[in-house]
Amino acid sequence: MKMNNLLCRVATVVVALLLSLASAEAQEKSRDARDFELGRATEILANIMREFETGYVDEVSADRLLESAAMGLVEATDPYSEYLSEESMRSFEVMTTGRYGGVGSLIRKKGGDYVIFAQPYKGSPSDDAGVRIGDKILAIDGVSMRGLDVAEISKRLKGDPETQVSVVVERNLDGEVDTLSIVRRRISIPSVPYAGFLRDGVGYILHNDFKESSYDEVRRALESLMAQDTLRGLVLDYRSNGGGVMQAAVDIASLFLPRGERIVSIMGRDSSSLRHFDTRHAPLAEDIPVVVLVNGSSASASEILAGALQDNDRAVVMGQRTYGKGLVQGTRHMGYNSYLKYTTAKYYIPSGRCIQALNYAERGSDGKVNSVPDSLIKQYSTRNGRRVYDGGGIVPDVKMEPRYVSRFALTLYALGFMEDWADEYMRKHHARSIDVRTFTITDEEYDDFKRFIAERDVPYESETRLALKSLERAMENDLYDERMGEALENLRSLLSDDKMSNMETYRREIVDMLNYELLLRYAYSQGAMEHAAVTDDEVERAVALLLDDEQYRRILREQHLDMH
Repeated sequence: MKMNNLLCRVATVVVALLLSLASAEAQEKSRDARDFELGRATEILANIMREFETGYVDEVSADRLLESAAMGLVEATDPYSEYLSEESMRSFEVMTTGRYGGVGSLIRKKGGDYVIFAQPYKGSPSDDAGVRIGDKILAIDGVSMRGLDVAEISKRLKGDPETQVSVVVERNLDGEVDTLSIVRRRISIPSVPYAGFLRDGVGYILHNDFKESSYDEVRRALESLMAQDTLRGLVLDYRSNGGGVMQAAVDIASLFLPRGERIVSIMGRDSSSLRHFDTRHAPLAEDIPVVVLVNGSSASASEILAGALQDNDRAVVMGQRTYGKGLVQGTRHMGYNSYLKYTTAKYYIPSGRCIQALNYAERGSDGKVNSVPDSLIKQYSTRNGRRVYDGGGIVPDVKMEPRYVSRFALTLYALGFMEDWADEYMRKHHARSIDVRTFTITDEEYDDFKRFIAERDVPYESETRLALKSLERAMENDLYDERMGEALENLRSLLSDDKMSNMETYRREIVDMLNYELLLRYAYSQGAMEHAAVTDDEVERAVALLLDDEQYRRILREQHLDMH
């Protein structure tokens, strides 16, 4: 690439970033002064690029310099801004549309040499070709895949719809080697991976993200529930939904609110950029009681939807305080098939509050971003007069303590021991028929897993034991006498957190994780999600509330939220 083209690209990126991210102080300066600062910054950066390209001891790729410079610029703003090269734009398209050309399976590395099919989607080309969880990818189109990483193998599996790819696999169940001819299709990752009835006419919709197709998927799921039975109430599960396309949240809200209701407003640097987004479709379930489940990973569009329903007193929000992302991103073409995704506005839900938790415009002397201080948090009101607050996510109407998974159970999972045991289980019971709602391993099968773990090294120490070690080191440094050491030894002797005792301490969550692994193999992700929904304590509390009409309406009418 010629250097002048590179400098044009650099200048384009810098101009767009500096124009969009200038501080409030810069806005007060004259136009001439701001133009001078921008020109100076652009010239300096171009000079740095030129010096590296012409004088650095080793040859440096111009594209690499450009991408590094652009990444450095966006990292100075907030975590949501990013430079999208031509290659990364393909991933961005998948994120916003949920569609790509491929075989329809998650893949991941297992062991040192090969990648496996980790989760074929039901009805996908890989599923139709007979791929099963754990099948090892030996070769693609005659080329060995040994030693290649996940990204490279993913690239080889993807391609234009209706093209064919030859994949040699080693079967996980019996070790046989098969050659599969898989015809790629346009794969659409569902926004709604599961919807169904829980009990007593209460429906459930699990919604994982916000894409262009999300409104249609949620609407179809709701219509299906209403066609099957009388819908007494609905649980909308937005836990760990990180958001996405804002308009999808507005349209989904229109399923439950009258046409023309304000859902969200966005505003950039000043009031001239203010835009309002109202419901534009006739409601489908305007009078059906709704509970929205959220947690600390519910963000962005999830918070717009949950907050709009809360501000309109249309749904009870239940769970934990949400993430607190009140920033809106837009994309601008930077030339040469590259784009800049950057923050252009903040959003405000119907009560007028912005729930952004971190202030990226003002950083401490150490460069860290601070939360909005309590002194600046403002009070707002829902339609019925309930108190709500800005500055830190959506506070649920009904708070529930999060259920944490122990580090011990996560260690077993991360080491692949649960997956390995599930593979062994399937080799013995692969033809078994199960009921996904009631399935669980037996006590005898759990004992078998304990024997499996007893033969393996689990590098784990509890938080308590780690704290005791830290205390012991501190005591040695402070020269405490031997009597303190004896007390510490007595305390250590009381601990029962060895590998096998932990297998009983954390039995429930380990069983849940083993059940999930097996359900993926027997009934795909849909079966695993259905099982999770009907056995989830938070979902059960949501169902109980929906079946208690008096309590549900009292919360929407009377309950006042605090900011914590």
